[in-house]
Amino acid sequence: MKRLMMDERTRELIRMAVAEDLGTEKGVGDRTVQLAIPAAAHGTGTIVARREGVICGTVLVQEILAKYGRLKCSPLVKDGTKVKTGQAVARISGSVRAILSAERVVLNFLGRMSGVATMTRQYVDAVKGARTVICDTRKTVPGWRALDKYAVRCGGGVNHRIGLYDGVMLKDNHLAALREKLWDGMSLAELTQRIRRELPRRITLWLEVDTMEQLAEAMGGGAEIILLDNFLLADLRRAVAMRAKCKAKELLEASGGITLENVRAVAKTGVDRISIGALTHSAPVLDLSMDWA
Repeated sequence: MKRLMMDERTRELIRMAVAEDLGTEKGVGDRTVQLAIPAAAHGTGTIVARREGVICGTVLVQEILAKYGRLKCSPLVKDGTKVKTGQAVARISGSVRAILSAERVVLNFLGRMSGVATMTRQYVDAVKGARTVICDTRKTVPGWRALDKYAVRCGGGVNHRIGLYDGVMLKDNHLAALREKLWDGMSLAELTQRIRRELPRRITLWLEVDTMEQLAEAMGGGAEIILLDNFLLADLRRAVAMRAKCKAKELLEASGGITLENVRAVAKTGVDRISIGALTHSAPVLDLSMDWA
């Protein structure tokens, strides 16, 4: 699993999360702990899973805590670990005031990232035994993409392209615009071959198709992956059979309308990849809380 890089964007995200909680007025901060908790008090808080799930985000906790003072995080599980209800995830020790102030921001990061990892693992487990891999999409929370993508990896999924810069994907609107003004009579295979010649080899080329007719037109072209958008199960099976008959090399990726109830049936059609936007746009937060030791 590729590690999460602690870059300036992630640090800025943490800084903004702390600032929106403590405010920006100098000398104010957490009014509750200032009024109720003695400044000299020290203790330990334990982060506990209230539901079964896959933990993700522990690698961020120490970076978050540094914004509140000299606190120490002792992770009890690694990112990507499946935990049971009631299992301890990490301990935070130091100033009681600082721990209580940091609690919600820490839990917000852990809860969201663990929720994405948990949903991803559910889909990965659902297709266990098939050769199909579960992929994410670009449907991520603005500013959170690196964290969302990392959480997918922690859940056992595979990242699609990270952004518009590291992959080329011809979608329906690109094709509609081209047909209207620029297509010049080329088939989908010829179009992707032309684009492939202009791309560095390290950049993957996707082509999205909506119909079996488009698939037939595209097969044997320059795309490494053909995305089958909202295909019925019967058409997914036909697509896999068409590729075998043509001895084509493109990978086939199913997308659209994928749920936990139908993902195994989709995988059994023989597609190579299944991309699911819900992994990052609809994953419920994993319920975590802090208990006082």
